[in-house]
Amino acid sequence: MGFSADLHLHSRFAYACSKNLTLVNMAAWAKIKGIALLSSADFTHPAWLAELKKTLVPTEDGDFEFQDVRFVLGTEISCVYKQGGQSRRVHLLVFAPGFETVNGICEMLAGLNSKLNGDGRPTVRASARDITARLLEIDEACIVIPAHIWTPWYGILGSKYGFDAIDECFGDMTPHVPAVETGLSSDPEMNWGVPALAGKTIVSFSDAHSLPNMGRELTVFQGEAGYRGLSSGLKGNFVEQTIEFFPEEGKYHLNGHRKCGVSQTPDETCRAGNRCPQCGRPPTLGVLHRVQELSNERTPMDVEKRPYTKLAPLIEILAHTMGKGRTAKSVVAAYHHICDELGGEIQVLTQAGYGDLEQVGGEALASAVIKIRSGQVAIVPGFDGQYGTVVPAD
Repeated sequence: MGFSADLHLHSRFAYACSKNLTLVNMAAWAKIKGIALLSSADFTHPAWLAELKKTLVPTEDGDFEFQDVRFVLGTEISCVYKQGGQSRRVHLLVFAPGFETVNGICEMLAGLNSKLNGDGRPTVRASARDITARLLEIDEACIVIPAHIWTPWYGILGSKYGFDAIDECFGDMTPHVPAVETGLSSDPEMNWGVPALAGKTIVSFSDAHSLPNMGRELTVFQGEAGYRGLSSGLKGNFVEQTIEFFPEEGKYHLNGHRKCGVSQTPDETCRAGNRCPQCGRPPTLGVLHRVQELSNERTPMDVEKRPYTKLAPLIEILAHTMGKGRTAKSVVAAYHHICDELGGEIQVLTQAGYGDLEQVGGEALASAVIKIRSGQVAIVPGFDGQYGTVVPAD
């Protein structure tokens, strides 16, 4: 038995996130999507933590649930500090086994002068290594995963403030970091040749700032949904598969300047002398560029090459086939109808047959889903904070 998990989410108390991100809505959308295990998100925020304590129901085996959806207590922490003579910005996903541990984490962060009642993803002026050590001192069952590791601005291997290897960041705490989240702008295959990731479990989550974006990336673990199943899956690399964005659709896939309207491949950037042809400044180096910098194609890496599937979100497919925006009422209504009839979005995108898709959603939708499922797509890659587009090929 396996379970699908989306463990990088946010609540309505995180900056730039939807006010509709409530526990009621998150649980409802988990069922629409077909997600078995969710992160509570943002447990360091006092108001959200009070809701979590009041609403989440402990289970007999020590986990939590709400409206028949399992939850683990999780949050994202932003570490901003200097190391090696450089400014560093690293986002960490942190998971705790219970509220007593969460209370200890909040006290620790407050003691480091981190403001907890502002952003749901608090900033702390301490290194990722030191935060990891402090978390494990509070409770050795805590789990730490570097978030969206390739993102230029806040990824552990990002081009702006990152490192060239995980152990440069975590030092002696490296063995206690079981996994990495690869982010929307890369897929597992891009990571398999990177020496810095050898021995780490590769996971993918949505980093959803709104309800419809939940589950746009997922990890399917072996075992049963819950904290122990998650911990075992991460430490033992018991991953059955991941569900992925097309990495080109991620908003940091290629290099470029959004304001200048300039998008470049790594080779184009090198030929241009690492300068934007419009403004003459260095472009924002994207994920593909950084992956190529840190890859070693000649030496096989010690990584488990788990299966993965690249998909486009159903709401985007519907918007394309209906010729409307993804927030149009007719698109949203069609989305919910199809998910209700065919067993959730993940089932629709990965398993539903052409006949069922056509019957419920029409010929255009059925054709589009099958094309995207088989990789027949037209792509405009994202860059410098601008999402790319993936549509079925003509």
